[in-house]
Amino acid sequence: MYADIEALPEGVTGEILAGELHVSPRPRAPHVHGASSLGVHLGGPFGFGINGPGGWHIEIEPELSLDVDPDFGPVVPDLAGWRESTLPVVPEDAQFTVVPDWVCEILSPRTAATDQTLKMPYYARCGVAHAWLVDPELRTLEAYRLERGLWVWLGTWRDDAAVRVEPFDAVALPLGALWKGRAPRAPAGSAG
Repeated sequence: MYADIEALPEGVTGEILAGELHVSPRPRAPHVHGASSLGVHLGGPFGFGINGPGGWHIEIEPELSLDVDPDFGPVVPDLAGWRESTLPVVPEDAQFTVVPDWVCEILSPRTAATDQTLKMPYYARCGVAHAWLVDPELRTLEAYRLERGLWVWLGTWRDDAAVRVEPFDAVALPLGALWKGRAPRAPAGSAG
């Protein structure tokens, strides 16, 4: 099935999830802004040691080919991070074959269900230690830690809070930067 991914046109992302090819067009602006901003805010202190501890490789849309489940792979999280002790050298080709220490999915109306019901269980099976779900529409960050193969909810933060969230709790993350210029959207089912 990897040949199907290689045959995709530029500008789309392909993943194999639960044995099916999932093709996504370029994401909308809130998604792109959230991922880019998060990459900047984590990459400086953790990727490059600028006003932070360093020691990480933070990558945007890495292609994970982990050989954990034959029905999954490649899988493309919006962001992923590896401690340098886990991944001493970033690979030369597109495929990352080492399990990341952290993944982040930027939720959108089109991808939220897949991210939550297919990708999160896959990341747990792979042994990813931490996962974040960022929703630019609701202006929330939800964090999880893997314990004995199950996701443990660490909390949900919203709006413009400056937060310290595992595994990047050494530096405060200004959530407002992830949705700068966006008004909050009311959650589904709320009156208003």
